[in-house]
Amino acid sequence: MINNTLAFLKALLLIVVLFLPIYMITSGSDISFQKEFIKKIDISNLEPVPGKEGGVLKRALAGDAKTFNPVMAQETTSTAVIGVLFNGLTKTNVKTLLPEPDLADRWERNEEGTTWRFHIREEARWFDGKPVTADDVVFTYNQVYYNPEIPSSAKDILTIDGKPFKVRKIDEKTVEFEIPKPFAPFLNAVAQPILPKHILEKYVKNGTFTSTWGVNTPPRELIGTGAYKLVSYTIGQGAVYERNPYYWEKDTLGQRLPYITKIKAQIIGDPDVRLIKFISGEIDYYGVRASDLPELIPKMEEGNFTIYNLGATPSTLFVVFNQNPKAPIPDYKLKWFKNKLFRQAISYAVDRKGIINIAYNGLAYPIYTAVTPANRRLFDEDFYPKYPFNLKKAKELLLSIGFKEGKDGFLYDEEGHKLEFTLITNSGNKERETIGNILKEDLKRIGVDVNFQAIDFNNLVSRLMSSFDFEAVIIGLTGSMDPYFGQNVWLSSGHLHMWNPNQEKPATEWEAKIDELFKKAAVELNPEKRDKLYKEAFRIIGEEQPMIFIVAPEELLAVKNHLKNVFPTVWGWYKDEWVFVEK
Repeated sequence: MINNTLAFLKALLLIVVLFLPIYMITSGSDISFQKEFIKKIDISNLEPVPGKEGGVLKRALAGDAKTFNPVMAQETTSTAVIGVLFNGLTKTNVKTLLPEPDLADRWERNEEGTTWRFHIREEARWFDGKPVTADDVVFTYNQVYYNPEIPSSAKDILTIDGKPFKVRKIDEKTVEFEIPKPFAPFLNAVAQPILPKHILEKYVKNGTFTSTWGVNTPPRELIGTGAYKLVSYTIGQGAVYERNPYYWEKDTLGQRLPYITKIKAQIIGDPDVRLIKFISGEIDYYGVRASDLPELIPKMEEGNFTIYNLGATPSTLFVVFNQNPKAPIPDYKLKWFKNKLFRQAISYAVDRKGIINIAYNGLAYPIYTAVTPANRRLFDEDFYPKYPFNLKKAKELLLSIGFKEGKDGFLYDEEGHKLEFTLITNSGNKERETIGNILKEDLKRIGVDVNFQAIDFNNLVSRLMSSFDFEAVIIGLTGSMDPYFGQNVWLSSGHLHMWNPNQEKPATEWEAKIDELFKKAAVELNPEKRDKLYKEAFRIIGEEQPMIFIVAPEELLAVKNHLKNVFPTVWGWYKDEWVFVEK
């Protein structure tokens, strides 16, 4: 999820980008008409079949890379260009959301889970033909990731209680990790790219690593292990990739993977232009905005493509009330916001289905806690509390905690304070602005006066992260496959614990319980037991409603039908090396 303030700001920006293009107001009949032509895909029982070698995949990149160095890459425009060039010791299976072998073909650990040995696959080679060895792994961790002179976001992931892993060579193909204590996400953490010692060590030693492999580097000098190698890159135009002749994976018939031998990627920043290019056949797949559907659906047969609904993304949108005792807001409002029944009442007053239809063209999923259907291991329709739209129930709850209706129709607390608060969001985000106005009108119907404001994004972030000068905010977070990487949101001590951050000790019993569950989950090595701990934590969050979760938007993808073995998910394509071009 989010690991530091900078990443948080990037995540918020990502949500702005993600949500903005799909705004469209339609009638319910329009929505059902559109959904009729969109294919829902469930990969749980799907597996690729042996395919054909050859062909070219045509795709789009949203922007230019800022660097070709995977350690220095901090933005998606860079990782989108170079991601296929490198591998970690492990990778995540997007069907099971569990780690599986990558450069390492197997591993074992001691009973305590503090010592791990990885065996690098014998057939793994760099693009220049040299074998991948334990020396490369030791170099990558000890000289690069743990180098204090090299800034890297990976450092946060590769430490436990601030302590690095101890990494040492056992033999040419075996490397050992010793970690301070059992660490359940360890196998996910070691998915970080492994780098070639024989190419990059000299740059680490002379202090120029951070500027090595810049965008002016000839692509053939980039040495990785991935399924494809970059053979040309023109700024502002695009990239060309060719299949790595040394890539180790094969299909069930012994044929080399990936099947597709060349990728041509155009740099197209404007989504409207990407849409035109897709319709004309210049690119093979396209991330669809809801507003594209009226144009795309009539052209599906002629254009020979399918629109897939990948389901809800891991991203969440919510309202959060400020419970921070240091916040510059009246004590009586803090008293309201800290009351669980108050927050539950507001949750009942949120018309999630109406919001989905009006703000998202029907293409979003209602949520009541931080788990969305994208996290298949934790999502359970019947496990988490729900708050279906019910204004009568919402008002009854408010009356039950001491509010009374005044002559003007608004509610007042026992001290005579009118039930009113200011709700803010970032200006320019049409979905959030629409949601704010819907909430304002619905809450007014039960006697709650909402002053809704859309403000500058930087001002919004400053209020959230620095001055804490807000009463309620509509905001969003990206999700993660493993809740551990979002614990700075969920732990009471976390600086992104938005409703009351940086607590020296838990302010409530339920926050203390969540802290306890997250800490137990971090050292629980049994995946099923670990999932139960996280589910209980998110059940408590659903019960307490510190964030009034509203929706997880759905993701749409249009793919040309000549591509076979296509199994896209919100986490990536399942077994994408098996995709082939039908000639």
